[in-house]
Amino acid sequence: MTHPVHRLNTGVDGLDNILSGGLPSGQMYLLEGDPGTGKTTLAMQFIKAGIARGERALYVTLSEPASELQGSALSHGWDVESIPISEFVPEEASFNADQQYTVFHPSEVELASTIQRLTTEIERLNPDRLVIDSLSELRLLASDAMRYRRQLLALKQFFSGRQTTVLMLDDLTGETRDLQLQSIAHGVIRLEKLPRSYGTTRRRVEILKLRGSTFREGFHDYTIQHGGLVVYPRLVAAEHGQNFAEERIASGNEGLDAMFGGGIARGSSTLMIGPAGCGKSTVAMQYAYAAALRNDRAIVYAFDEVLRTAKSRVKALGMDVDRVIEEGSLAMSQVDPAELSPGEFIHQICSDVKDRNTRVVVIDSLNGLLNSMPGERDVILQLHELLAYLNQSGVVTILILAQQGLIGTMQAQLDVSYLADTVVLLRYFEVRGAIRQVISVLKQRVGRHERSLRELHFGPRGIQVGDPLHSLQGVLTGVPRFINPESAGTLLQRDGEENDS
Repeated sequence: MTHPVHRLNTGVDGLDNILSGGLPSGQMYLLEGDPGTGKTTLAMQFIKAGIARGERALYVTLSEPASELQGSALSHGWDVESIPISEFVPEEASFNADQQYTVFHPSEVELASTIQRLTTEIERLNPDRLVIDSLSELRLLASDAMRYRRQLLALKQFFSGRQTTVLMLDDLTGETRDLQLQSIAHGVIRLEKLPRSYGTTRRRVEILKLRGSTFREGFHDYTIQHGGLVVYPRLVAAEHGQNFAEERIASGNEGLDAMFGGGIARGSSTLMIGPAGCGKSTVAMQYAYAAALRNDRAIVYAFDEVLRTAKSRVKALGMDVDRVIEEGSLAMSQVDPAELSPGEFIHQICSDVKDRNTRVVVIDSLNGLLNSMPGERDVILQLHELLAYLNQSGVVTILILAQQGLIGTMQAQLDVSYLADTVVLLRYFEVRGAIRQVISVLKQRVGRHERSLRELHFGPRGIQVGDPLHSLQGVLTGVPRFINPESAGTLLQRDGEENDS
């Protein structure tokens, strides 16, 4: 007969989700990572979570003085008096001449003494949660790998049957990776830092092992904030989904809606691709603004453009964005890719959709998002999961991708067009010595769409979409030619210009 596993919450947002509810109680776990990855902070959160539940807890420090640990706790705004810390700094580390060993090697005296003091304190307090910080000190005292391993096995035997959940910290300062230590522990949690050439360091956590228990594999981004670690579990779209009405989302512009066969399908993603300044962001904002007017909450994540500039641009086209932002139906968020990890950004989007019932999401642009990711493989996988999640949630997602170049042959940072349900192409073209813009729907997986090219113009009257350009050929080359000047499809009349036929 199997008994249900009792799990202890770690006190870290997101980590319990990865651990399928927390750490199975009464076991010994290894928390490893280079200096600066947040091991001590996580361990303190583990202790604080136990105290909050009325459990007995103890934090044992073998290297750092208790005063330094209390200083770390204060930096997060924690009450240091609520965190029980026992300082076990070996006597050999003291400057007192009476405590220096000259005949015997410290390992022959200090290791046994330290272990004896540790077990005595544990027997006296009988804690439910115990942190040992760190194993590197025991490794130094043991002087050789065999003695170190035997001592850890003895500790494991000591804790067996005591119902104490032990978290051992290792700063990986040994000469080689200690796989023997991982084999002794019931579970292994690794914290990593990934330095970037610019911006903040990216941090991620991985569960290497959790004996007899399920957990979410792979890497998960995390940040160290005021108040402790926050983990952003890797998104798995298959775990989410909901029923929603199949309908078309209109932009409020007849010309645009006609090109999409009545609007963009709910629960689909649209990629708007083209050179810089061709109107991608403005067209996307038209959909977000129209949704906000219908009280369908929309949010725009701006990577490249300052929000003040973006607001001024659309206000000039007649969109009163300040009013809908004040009403709460539209939000605009400035994103700095140098300060944000991909996992944190994706978590923000998912939380906004889930907690605030957001119906339209605009990411402007993918270039900024791609620059925040470490490699192309991560880009494709994370974008695929994000779009699948948003589609299954009934969200209209608009992605903007800027291409390199202005006229003629262009290329994008990464080809993600196959991930989107709909692809909209915007281009510049030249007619009679003037630069104009054109828009076309290249593909749409859901429903019929128009395959013609239409001129696009932005002015005081808002976004204008012209008739299909039947009289021109070679528009996408940038320099088209007239094939039938008398046919339908005249060019739009510009503000202050005569109508070109």
